[in-house]
Amino acid sequence: VQLVESGGGLVQAGGSLRLSCTASGITFSISAMGWYRQAPGKQRELVAVIIGGGGRKNYADSVKGRFTISRDNAKNTMYLQMNSLKPEDTAVYYCNLVLAVLGTPRDYWGQGTQVTVSS
Repeated sequence: VQLVESGGGLVQAGGSLRLSCTASGITFSISAMGWYRQAPGKQRELVAVIIGGGGRKNYADSVKGRFTISRDNAKNTMYLQMNSLKPEDTAVYYCNLVLAVLGTPRDYWGQGTQVTVSS
């Protein structure tokens, strides 16, 4: 399984960015697909996740109303639309995929993409 992220960059506060994560090599069913982020000196935290086929989405309280997660199953690609960005959103954003491998969940991670929001 390979996850390739793109779309990070530098943006001013109040601006928008869209992250993409394309998965390849998937041979098991997807349990969940989501975005995490890690700021310097902090633990990695969940930003948003799509559960199963995409019917349920969960967001961190800090991004609710500003970020939108979506998935194009035909393209095996997940997106994170980030609006009204704040300096505290600055972090490395990681794509995460959880597959049900013979009944056992297994995590896969992308390489991360830097998002920097200037004030």
